[in-house]
Amino acid sequence: MAIKSNIFIDQGTDVEFTYNLKNDDGSVLILTGYTATSQLRKHYSSSNAYSFTTVIDEGNGLVTISMNSSATANITAGRYVYDCEVTSNTGTISRIVEGIATIRPQVTRI
Repeated sequence: MAIKSNIFIDQGTDVEFTYNLKNDDGSVLILTGYTATSQLRKHYSSSNAYSFTTVIDEGNGLVTISMNSSATANITAGRYVYDCEVTSNTGTISRIVEGIATIRPQVTRI
């Protein structure tokens, strides 16, 4: 079951969020051979998606999603939905986090 985590992203800035995955007994979930995918959309059925870059720290059970300033500058301010899913080395897909992403407008422009 995915955790709920609402995030805030300032337009034109670099952002990074890290999630620590654990087994039911509290031990670190070893992510050897796993892949991750994460997207942001205006609403669940929207065909337009913004993809996060994902990085997995296999031995420490960490999944990091990020976007650089160029990517966040191109997202219109407002409320969006996002999630992150991992795929195991056997092909099992699990959603690890989901929530509302609020894009806050940028004032300073270069």
